[in-house]
Amino acid sequence: MRLSIRHPKDFWSGLIFLALAIGFGWMAQGYSMGRAIKMGPGYFPTVLAGILALIGLITLVRSFVLEGEGVGQWAWRGGAVVLAAMLLFGLLLRGGGLVVAVLVVVFVGAAASVKFRVPVAAAAAVVMAAFCFAVFVWGLGLPIPLFGRWFGN
Repeated sequence: MRLSIRHPKDFWSGLIFLALAIGFGWMAQGYSMGRAIKMGPGYFPTVLAGILALIGLITLVRSFVLEGEGVGQWAWRGGAVVLAAMLLFGLLLRGGGLVVAVLVVVFVGAAASVKFRVPVAAAAAVVMAAFCFAVFVWGLGLPIPLFGRWFGN
């Protein structure tokens, strides 16, 4: 019996998950694990590596069992725009603050889509800014300014 890839998207996705799992597992080797009650710095990357490996194996096995479509053409423009959005977030966070950085990253990231609409992106940006404030500043107490030094803070 010969194995053949029946779902190329799942096959490549599974390999990517496994590669990430190997990377996280390799990086976590030098850190102490600790215990579930008192986690060490290697605990989270090791658990993440295990979860990614499990997802990767399941996805890889699915690629040999289920029928599926092939891998289409890579969306270079969209990938570059999303990468630019992440870089802008890092550059804007200190100077502009959380609100400006989130607004810019959502707008630029949304522009990667062919279905980009300004009102939808504006609503998503406002909701994401409020969510990020609630989780990171208010909930976790991280010292991230809402408006950075460009606004006199």
